[in-house]
Amino acid sequence: MQIYQIFTRLFGNQNMTRTPHGTMEENGVGKMNDITTTVLNRIHDMGFTHVWFTGIVRHATTTDYSNYGIPRQHPAIVKGKAGSPYAITDYYDVDPDLAVQVPKRMDEFEALVKRTHDVGMKVIIDFVPNHVARQYHSICKPQGVRDLGEKDDVNKHFDIHNNFYYCPSYSFEPAIDLCKDASEPYREYPAKCTGNDCFNASPSANDWYETVKLNYGIDYTDAGGRSEHFDPMPDTWRQMTDILLFWASKGVDGFRCDMAEMVPTTFWQYAIGKLKATYPHVIIIGEVYNPTLYRAYIASGFDYLYDKVGMYDCLRDIVCGKRPAHHITRQWQSVDDILPKMFYFLENHDEQRIASDFFCGSAERALPAFMTCAWLHTNPVMVYAGQEFGERGMDAEGFSGLDGRTTIFDYWAVKSIIEGYYQREKMDKRSQRLSEVYQKILQLCHQPAIGQGQFFDLMYANTQHSALFNPDEQYVFLRKSAEQLLLIVVNFSPNQQRVHVNIPQHAFDFLHMRQATCKAVDLLTHQEQRAEWSASVPFVAQIPGYGGRIYEIQQV
Repeated sequence: MQIYQIFTRLFGNQNMTRTPHGTMEENGVGKMNDITTTVLNRIHDMGFTHVWFTGIVRHATTTDYSNYGIPRQHPAIVKGKAGSPYAITDYYDVDPDLAVQVPKRMDEFEALVKRTHDVGMKVIIDFVPNHVARQYHSICKPQGVRDLGEKDDVNKHFDIHNNFYYCPSYSFEPAIDLCKDASEPYREYPAKCTGNDCFNASPSANDWYETVKLNYGIDYTDAGGRSEHFDPMPDTWRQMTDILLFWASKGVDGFRCDMAEMVPTTFWQYAIGKLKATYPHVIIIGEVYNPTLYRAYIASGFDYLYDKVGMYDCLRDIVCGKRPAHHITRQWQSVDDILPKMFYFLENHDEQRIASDFFCGSAERALPAFMTCAWLHTNPVMVYAGQEFGERGMDAEGFSGLDGRTTIFDYWAVKSIIEGYYQREKMDKRSQRLSEVYQKILQLCHQPAIGQGQFFDLMYANTQHSALFNPDEQYVFLRKSAEQLLLIVVNFSPNQQRVHVNIPQHAFDFLHMRQATCKAVDLLTHQEQRAEWSASVPFVAQIPGYGGRIYEIQQV
């Protein structure tokens, strides 16, 4: 599974005004209709199987859509002019920013789903289960559906039937300007508790002050500290499960579940079970950062989990020269029993761009890390739009500032994406070369040995530092299916290396390989060489700096 993440609001916007803190009228906004069949075909041709359209569901914004019957949001509780796509204001609505015709925004989303399916890819969207915008109010909920908080007893901090947590007798008094650009301050009484488990009425500017925590039946502030109240079933469980079923009925093939670890596993077991009973093909990806919780969330039904505090951190440190390459072995071994469930990436909307000054300053430098993500095992790999062109993320867009990330809060245009998809005649040769390498790497994910083959780490047989192999800078492993054998060597050094790779006898026994003279074909360059495929004679390979080889071993 190869996933392409599109931040929908930014992707198709070709307005290069790019005024910091600019409005939608000044800076423009990308539309779902900008993601045409031509664009989707190009994404599919890169080797992707799924597209994660980020920011589809209606969220808080300072842009006024009240003429369309959409409630306005107070600017004091909106981050940036465009707002965070994770401060949801209506789980049953499509964000109006993304529509050419606002009244037909759901129709335009359904058309995007159809276009994506028609080119042979599947659709993933966000499900944000932990929190909502402070002024959440659904105007598009189906008939008979009760709005979140509608029946809450606001005089109780916690009640099993409440959707939110409250601070009775306290007004909302965060450490921010409650007027901002409005004539009247934002008022909330009693204060609802804030999304990042801030259970008082005065969140700081670093808290998720624009959001409200949803109640899944856990009392976080009782004498026990975290008592569970799941019988009778909390109302929130059914309401949030219905939202998943609603979007699955629209043709959505998967959900990336935001901050999944902040919602109890017992709920996930219930909700995922209900969802898959009707839509068994739907995949569920969880944003979980605590490795000690991985197995509990997989047991509750998740198909895949972020491996951020794991493989991402490991590879980033290797790319930046802070860890040796052989630590990759240690990393996959720590999750060996659930390795196919790990979700690999080097960029997403939360992380700094590889080519930014905050990461390593060069997209090419991370190519061996991306090869590792893509080819190590059968688990998914994701690319964030612009990554394949070397997007640097070094704009100071407004709310997010200059931080090496592409903004999720502001109206903006991303030059590398515009040139990569809409103005290709302007794309520079370096970006073009990089995207071609990404395409080769991604397309090779569909090789039988990568897609469903066995994995064998060769580092234990190549531990000695020498002029012939440096485990601090090179990483080597095998992939094998019934019909294909691959030897993969990646080089994190800037220099071309001639390496000698030892293939231990155990590898031949475990993978049922035969020792013989072979023809080794590098599937990246199609260069061929003859070699001895033997436990007694090292395999010799010439590996480019910041690159790799993926040899198909053909016995002769």
